[in-house]
Amino acid sequence: MRSQSLYRCSMGDIDERYQRITGQFTACVRAVPLGAWDNPSPCEGWTARDVVGHLTGWIPGFFGAHGIEFPPVPSVQDDPVAAWETVQATLAKALIDPALAARTVETPFSTQSLAETVDMIVTGDVFTHTWDLARATGQDETLDPDQLQLMIVAIGAMPEEALRADGMFGPPIEVSADADDQTKFLAYVGRRA
Repeated sequence: MRSQSLYRCSMGDIDERYQRITGQFTACVRAVPLGAWDNPSPCEGWTARDVVGHLTGWIPGFFGAHGIEFPPVPSVQDDPVAAWETVQATLAKALIDPALAARTVETPFSTQSLAETVDMIVTGDVFTHTWDLARATGQDETLDPDQLQLMIVAIGAMPEEALRADGMFGPPIEVSADADDQTKFLAYVGRRA
């Protein structure tokens, strides 16, 4: 089945969104205070370092199998900033390579271009984990408002069983009807703001 993108956007839009959202995460990673890497995160059982380790583990694993050549990624234990920056830069380079960005990728959800796959699963994951890392390390927790609106639509369109499968998101948390969009989104994906 071919993906019916909720975003209907060009490769340039995907690259811009990736750069913006991963840039916000990069800023958060770089600003982690000394000694805060072992702080607990909102992801049960994970530290701030584990949030970065999650991204620097699954992204090269998944996209390496789809033709992106990642250089050796520094250990997240030794240098979480360098680990993240290596992964972020490698994927950014792939998005501006027209042949690689257009390569077909199959996921459990759909089949689409590599660029659309990055947009669907990487940008969204990084977006959500930006809040996790900010919360864990005492930084500004305000999420990108444009991406927040896209995520609300995208998450709302996913079947509940797919959304909660394999621990991707925890059970939803009830919030008041007058909660702001960020609080409602976070609660829907199992985070208590």
